[in-house]
Amino acid sequence: MSDTVFETERLRVRRWRDSDLEPLLAVYGDPEAMKWVDDGKPIAHDECVRWLGVTRANYEARGYGMFAVEEKGALGVIGFCGLVHPGGQPEPEVKYAYRRSHWGRGIATEVVVGLIRFCAREFGIRHLIATTAPENTASHRVLLKAGLTQGLQRQEDDGTLTQIFDWRSAEGQG
Repeated sequence: MSDTVFETERLRVRRWRDSDLEPLLAVYGDPEAMKWVDDGKPIAHDECVRWLGVTRANYEARGYGMFAVEEKGALGVIGFCGLVHPGGQPEPEVKYAYRRSHWGRGIATEVVVGLIRFCAREFGIRHLIATTAPENTASHRVLLKAGLTQGLQRQEDDGTLTQIFDWRSAEGQG
């Protein structure tokens, strides 16, 4: 059985493999790449191992989760993307991060567009969100280009603000 989830013009998105721990650490261990993810701190080996276990559990429970992203015709994982339900929230939330060497090439937008189409078609998802730090303008551009709408900001329990982006399917889209 293939582990490919979907493909775009330049990219292959697939389920994680045990052999992907080192490429995952290359993204999660990079302070600059992790600046806008969760608490903004790099994640160590043991946490990446736990993360892969949670991701596999999400595949079983929902059919989707976080996925590895590769360039077609090249070896190696360049980042990750997927849908999660942080804290049990009902709406699926788009998450992604990539190696710095792949920033600024439209990869994040291409993957988010493909992810939305895939999840709408395969899982009937008609509404999802994305969250960013208000000052993360690069992700704002990615999400707007991918068809999400910038919404309100919410205040988190720790007092920080989070910018909400929203996507809803048009009738017959997906």
